[in-house]
Amino acid sequence: MCRSKAWLLALLLGAASVQAAAPQPVVVLTSYPEEMMTRFEEAFERANPGYRLQILWRQGFDALPYLRQADQGGVDVYWAPSPGNFKRLARDAGWQPLGVDLDGLPPRIGAIALRDRAARYQATELAGYGFAINPVELAKLNMPAPRDWPDLLDARLRGRIALPDPARVGFAPVLLDIVLQAYGWDKGWALWSELAGQSRLVSRGGTLVSDEVASGRSAVGVSIDFFVASAVSNGEAVEFIYPAHGGLNPAHIAIPRQARQVEGARAFVRFVLSSEGQRLLADPDIRKLPVRPSVYADLPAGYHDPFAAARQGAYAYTDDRSRERLALITSLFEQWLGQPHERLGALWARVHAGEAQGRDLTAVREFLSVPPIDEEQAMSAPLLALFAQRQDQGMQRQSASDQDALGREEIAWQFHSARQQAQAERLLAAMGL
Repeated sequence: MCRSKAWLLALLLGAASVQAAAPQPVVVLTSYPEEMMTRFEEAFERANPGYRLQILWRQGFDALPYLRQADQGGVDVYWAPSPGNFKRLARDAGWQPLGVDLDGLPPRIGAIALRDRAARYQATELAGYGFAINPVELAKLNMPAPRDWPDLLDARLRGRIALPDPARVGFAPVLLDIVLQAYGWDKGWALWSELAGQSRLVSRGGTLVSDEVASGRSAVGVSIDFFVASAVSNGEAVEFIYPAHGGLNPAHIAIPRQARQVEGARAFVRFVLSSEGQRLLADPDIRKLPVRPSVYADLPAGYHDPFAAARQGAYAYTDDRSRERLALITSLFEQWLGQPHERLGALWARVHAGEAQGRDLTAVREFLSVPPIDEEQAMSAPLLALFAQRQDQGMQRQSASDQDALGREEIAWQFHSARQQAQAERLLAAMGL
C-alpha cells in the first residue's frame, strides 16, 4: 500500500474511533431546578462516561402537551414531581417498560403506589406536606406548635399563616385533597374556607413560604419538607412539622415510547434509583425523601423516614381515587375562596369575634362553609372531562369565561360564593357583629 493511502486509512480509522468513543446524548425532560440537575448530571456522567445528559426544562402543565407531540419531543427520560402526567401518558400508551431492576424498591408506602402495575414509571423520591413554623412567633402568640389541620383555625393565628395559592403554586392542589380525604368533602371544605380566611395567600412556591415564616411575618406556613429543610440548612429559624393527617407527593421517572436512546435512558433511570443516586437525593443541598428504604440507615439522626412513619399508620392519603379531580378542586378553591379572599377573611374575623363573645354563629358558618357543588357532582365524568381537556391543552389556569361550558360552570361557582357571603353579612349585621 502506498504511503498516502496508508496515511488516509489511518486518518479514517482514527476519525471512526473518535466518533465511536463520543458520548451519546440522553435527553431528559424535567421540572427540577438547575442546581439539582447539575449535581445529577455530573454524578451520572462520572459513573457513565459513555453518555451525556441534555436537559430540557418544562413545568408540569407544559410537559404534558410537549410529550404528546408526534415524536414525544425527542425526549429519552421524563423525570418530574407531576404524578398526573405519568398516569395520563400511561393511559395513552406513552411509556415503554422501564426495563431496569427494581429490587429493594417497595411498590407502595402507606396507601400510596410508588409505581404502576406494568412498571412503566417508578417513584424516585417523595415530598412530605406539612407546616413550617417559627417557634419564636408562636411563643409570642402563646400558641403551641400545630399538630394537625384544625389547629390552624385558632383565632390567634389570624393573618399569621402563609398559605400557598393552589391556583398559582404547583404543589398546593394536593394539599387541598389531603384535607378533603382526611375529613370528608363537607368537613374538609368547611376547614378550607375557615383556613383560607385565616391566611395570607402566597402566589409563589415553597421558598417564599419559608421566607415568610423565617422573617416572622408569618408564624406558620403550609409547605413541603424540602423547602423548609433548605431554609434550616441556611440557618433560618424555622422548623417543619409533619401533621397527623399528612401526605406524600411522589416524583416519578419514565422512558417515552419513542425514546431514541433507550439504553442511555435506562442507564440514567438505574443511576437515579441506585443507592448512589438515592443518597444524592438526600444531600443537604437537595434534601428529598428517597424511595430506597435502605438509604435511611446512613442519613443523619432526625432525617424523616417516611417508611418508618407509614409503619406507624401515617400516610393514609392516596391519590389513586382523586388524582383526576385535582384540577377541579383547584378551580373550586379559586372561584369560591381565592377570588373573594379579602371579603372571606373579613367575614371569618367577624365570626371569630362573635364566638369569642359566646354568640351562636352556626348559621353564619353554614353560609361560609358549604361548597358550590357536592362530592358526587365533583366526580361526575362530564365535568372531569372538561378539566382534562383544559390540562391536555397545557392551560393550568385561566379566567372563567361564559364562552365555554367549563367557564360557565366556574362562573356559577363565583355566583354561589357571592350569594352565600352576602347572606352571611346580613346575618352578622342583624346580630350587631
